[in-house]
Amino acid sequence: MAYKPKNEPFPLPKELYPDDWFRRLEAGEVFPERPDAFTEVDLGCGDGTFLIEMAKHYPERNFLGVERLLGRVRKVCRNARKGELSNVQALRLETTYAVEWLLPRGFADRVHLLFPDPWPRKKHHKRRLMCQTAFLKSVHGLLKPGGEFWFKTDHEEYFDVAGESLEGIDFFERLQWLEDEFYPVTDFEKLWQAEGRKIQGIRLRRA
Repeated sequence: MAYKPKNEPFPLPKELYPDDWFRRLEAGEVFPERPDAFTEVDLGCGDGTFLIEMAKHYPERNFLGVERLLGRVRKVCRNARKGELSNVQALRLETTYAVEWLLPRGFADRVHLLFPDPWPRKKHHKRRLMCQTAFLKSVHGLLKPGGEFWFKTDHEEYFDVAGESLEGIDFFERLQWLEDEFYPVTDFEKLWQAEGRKIQGIRLRRA
């Protein structure tokens, strides 16, 4: 029997819940009422602080948050309903599966990966998403031609090795970060800034 959260329907309003989790979705299935709108995907969106602020600021755009933890997805859905945001969907799923197997090809105008786990221990470095060619190729496939992939981290060593891993890749073009564009500060970013950590970003465009 599927788990039904107390006082919440299942699936939750604003939650993207495919009928078949083993079939790649078509673009029109994610935002059927706005299939042609500029679309952004936030991978590992957490409780949706960034996602919700972006959706409020850009009501003409679509925003899909991908997050594996139920409590966080519920919060995204509640805040989207509370803000009467018709341009938000949340998908409860692990990031790599969503990108590699479920989400449509050529679907997103922009993909965000903000403060992912840096896996600081050497034996775990292979888990770093920005250092996995297969993951980067999947993000490339998720993007529309000319679409962009934005990554931010507070971990200097991860930032450095991510940059190094991109040097041998020809399917992304590295661009200068847009400092003057509206870009909400995540809860993690506020925490790291308070601790004096250096925040760095990489902006890529599908070649």
